[in-house]
Amino acid sequence: MVSRNYSDKDLKLLWGRSAGRCSFPRCAIVCMIEGTPADRDAVIGKVAHIESASDSGPRANPALDPRDRDRYENLILLCGNHHDLVDQQPNTYSAADLRRWKHEHEQAVAGALAKAVSTVTFDELEQVCSVILSHPSLPTADFSIVDVTEKMDRNAITRESLNLLTLGLARAPEVREYISTRVVTDSAFPERLKAGFIEEYERLVSLGLQGDSLFYELFQFTAGGSTDFLRRAAGLTVLSYLFLVCEVFDK
Repeated sequence: MVSRNYSDKDLKLLWGRSAGRCSFPRCAIVCMIEGTPADRDAVIGKVAHIESASDSGPRANPALDPRDRDRYENLILLCGNHHDLVDQQPNTYSAADLRRWKHEHEQAVAGALAKAVSTVTFDELEQVCSVILSHPSLPTADFSIVDVTEKMDRNAITRESLNLLTLGLARAPEVREYISTRVVTDSAFPERLKAGFIEEYERLVSLGLQGDSLFYELFQFTAGGSTDFLRRAAGLTVLSYLFLVCEVFDK
């Protein structure tokens, strides 16, 4: 059996860009089932190789560098059923098919997220902020605006993440208004929100995450791990706002 050597970065990108959903056409089933009082969360998705990890597996390409076979570009997220289907019928489902599915699915995810961002309300922002505030850190420095481009360069964040940031920042006024309403009854709210976010940022950095993989993992955090597009949209708006107004990515 060929060993797998997926990097955390590639897995974060794969799950993040697919919104944790199967990329098989017209499937899009959520690949993570929430836990129950008796059991933990269940992962029903499988990482499939577009071109085989071995020289003799499904859709094999012996010319493909072994170092590239476990990288994001050669991976696609599928549910268990469709993973087994494409590997058992490789003559029916080609590498070109899988690449097209992956691209079309990620485009659809991006479109659904953009649509959901426009409908985010205070209710969704409250859910997101509750997750961040569950971290027990004490308040730190004040909010201050720092150049976004400089932050991106410092943290090796690419244009794809910039596109997400731009999308989220389109609703920055709503996030600012929501925070303003909370300050009326809780003057420390902005500081506690920032502190909880920085705590998660530092935890992820300590695990070696950086660049787009770090951004996507913070996106998962602010979205509460949800695959619901409205909840993810709310998480993106808060993440983008915090990226803009505080020193979260300055370390």
